[in-house]
Order: sequence, then C-alpha cells, then structure tokens
Amino acid sequence: MRRPVSFTAAASMSHACRILTVRAPPGKDHDVTTEPLAATDVPLHPRKTIYPPPFASQVAGRDRRRLGDHFGLTNFGVNLTELAPGSVSALLHHHTKQDEFVYIVSGTPTLVLADREYPLRPGDCCGFKAGAAVGHQLVNRSPSAVLYLEIGDRTAGDYASYPKDDLQFTQVEGGAWILTHKDGTPY
Repeated sequence: MRRPVSFTAAASMSHACRILTVRAPPGKDHDVTTEPLAATDVPLHPRKTIYPPPFASQVAGRDRRRLGDHFGLTNFGVNLTELAPGSVSALLHHHTKQDEFVYIVSGTPTLVLADREYPLRPGDCCGFKAGAAVGHQLVNRSPSAVLYLEIGDRTAGDYASYPKDDLQFTQVEGGAWILTHKDGTPY
C-alpha cells in the first residue's frame, strides 16, 4: 500500500496516485482517506428504509451503496441503487428544500412523475427541483434489475410529502427525519 500524500504532493504526481489523505477539520477526530474504487465495492447500506409498515415492504427490493457517505461528502449525497424486479425507489414523493437527480446506469425502469409515466433506459436522467410539488418515483416493472445513481443535496429543514400515502417526513436539526401521519400523529 502506498503512503498517503498531502494535497501539495498529489498535485505534482502522475495519475498513478491512488490515495489522498485529507486532514480532519477542527472538531473532527480522524482524517478522511479517499481512494478510487469500483462503486460496487462500496458496501451495501444495511438499513433498507426508514419507512414504517406497511410502506417499508414496497422498497424491500431496493439496495443502496452510499457512495457520497463512503467518501465523507457532506453537502450532497450520491447513491448507487439497485431495484429488483417489482420494486420501487421510494413512495411517490416530493421535497420542499432538497433537489434530487437520477441517472439510469442499467435496466429499464418506469419514472412515475405525478400522474404520468415515462419509460427510461440506460443513459436517461431526470432532475426533481425542490419545491416543485411534483411527486416522483422509479418503478421496476421489468424482469431484470435496474441500477441507477441518485444524487441529492442535504439542505436542512426539508419536508418530504407523499401525495398518495398518509405519510409526512420532517427533517430536524442534525439531519434526522421524523415520520408522521399527515395529521401530525407519530408512527
């Protein structure tokens, strides 16, 4: 294994440089080491969803590799997500403050956008503007797995609305989500 290098040294090295150590910012107790790797080498996230029953079963066939978290990114998230046949990416939803973007790597999902559907294929993409109040989700109705990148910012104070379900997500200080019924009662 090569020794980690500083930013200064990395700038003068050839493309063979594989490791970059970023010194921990004040208040952090460890350095973040980044090294290029295959996205599929990032471990699957162990938690499938924070949706309560009965909604959790709809995303049971969704697996995420949290690429952004692996590299210590804090301003936006990047997930490599796989949807098994019959799975959905999420319940139909929209965000008040967080933008989202998807890029299809492989497979042929269906994008549900409000009350319209669009067949997608590898290379297709779509963005979802915060505050637009247009519900969206990917559905895998095909016999094969779908692989896509999902990218979203991490703007604080977001609300996620679910127009077809009795569910509301509210983001609180620190980024945690509170899940309630639309009338505010907790799950």
